[in-house]
Amino acid sequence: QHHHFRVLFIGASLSNVGTWMQNFMLPAYLDVRTGSAAFVGLLIFAQLGPMLFGSVPAGVLADRVNRTHLILGMQASMMAMSVVMGGLAKWHAPVWTIFAAQLAIGVANTIQAPAFNASLPTLVPREDIGGAVSLNSAMINGSRITGPSLAAFLGWVGLDLWQLFIINAATYSFVMIPLAKNHLPSVKGMNTAKGWRALTTGVGLARRRRVLLVLLRSMFIFSIVSLPYIGLFPSVARLNLGLAADSGSYKVLYIVWGLGAFLGALSVGTVFSDMERPLLIRWSFQLFAVFLLLFAITSNFNVALPVAFMLGAVYFLLATAMMTELQHNLTDGERASIMPLWFMSFGGSIPIGNLLGGPIMDAVGARWVLAVGAIAASLNGVLSDLGRLTDDDFLDGEPTSIPETGPSRLH
Repeated sequence: QHHHFRVLFIGASLSNVGTWMQNFMLPAYLDVRTGSAAFVGLLIFAQLGPMLFGSVPAGVLADRVNRTHLILGMQASMMAMSVVMGGLAKWHAPVWTIFAAQLAIGVANTIQAPAFNASLPTLVPREDIGGAVSLNSAMINGSRITGPSLAAFLGWVGLDLWQLFIINAATYSFVMIPLAKNHLPSVKGMNTAKGWRALTTGVGLARRRRVLLVLLRSMFIFSIVSLPYIGLFPSVARLNLGLAADSGSYKVLYIVWGLGAFLGALSVGTVFSDMERPLLIRWSFQLFAVFLLLFAITSNFNVALPVAFMLGAVYFLLATAMMTELQHNLTDGERASIMPLWFMSFGGSIPIGNLLGGPIMDAVGARWVLAVGAIAASLNGVLSDLGRLTDDDFLDGEPTSIPETGPSRLH
């Protein structure tokens, strides 16, 4: 219904297909090349670690500069580094150079992520935020399916790994061209503090509005303890199921898991749109714990397929429901201060779990890492129950910064 959201959504969807081709192939390539879960974990840290340390300064930057120009600059940087990555893969460069290129991509993504995600909800009226967040999550996971599937097809017809990285570089234009033609709306941020105080504005807001604090704390624990299996997926498949990361069976397993994640994300704004989100979040934690435990103990590929599908579905149902609840408790002017904390709690914390989980998997296997994550998810769901909060802990009323002519503000 909203033209400018639709244009950006389609462009980002196409661009993310290329991103997930690279995100899928690179850890698998490294696992085959090194045979080490620890090295795969280090690669994920290079990709996502910058979010842990740079998200808050990036959020301050998003409030101070033209967001469209910032995003375009970082998209161009990631495009250039994907070309570099293609060259490194073509000439079998030392592993450390691949880490360095991935780190550069991670830094650029960290800088642009708060600006992009704080702007996206402003392209629709407030009553459609849930649908926009659900579609955005579904887009990420739809590309998580399409990207690996396309990579497998292109490999089958004869393209090499380095050529896939070059194709990914070209897909950044799908976001850059629409952004250059249709600038993001200019939203005045609430963060007017100077110096170091500017970095703590979001923390102060989260402490005052407890729903934000509970969501951020819960996602932080969840990411570190329960989600290492995502970045270490090729190592888990190798250790638990005996699947090589470059095998067809592994690609099928990953795509099935991604299909579950896609449908789980989409369900928040459709099937479960009328369900109270605190209740949805609480039960999703428990279901995630069940399916992660099943995924930990199975050694049969045919059993692992439906379990992986359900694990992906519940994982992104939970993540999308939490993100939607977070967005509904923010005004437009507050998003650039809080979203960096979300990136730190979600994407920025995952690489810590990978750094810790990789060596443990190498030492004792993957089952214990996943089983501990399942137990932690169950406890997390109990301790972070939003139903225990009072009405004063949530955002009251409608934010004054959202006019009724919401979608026409992009020009």
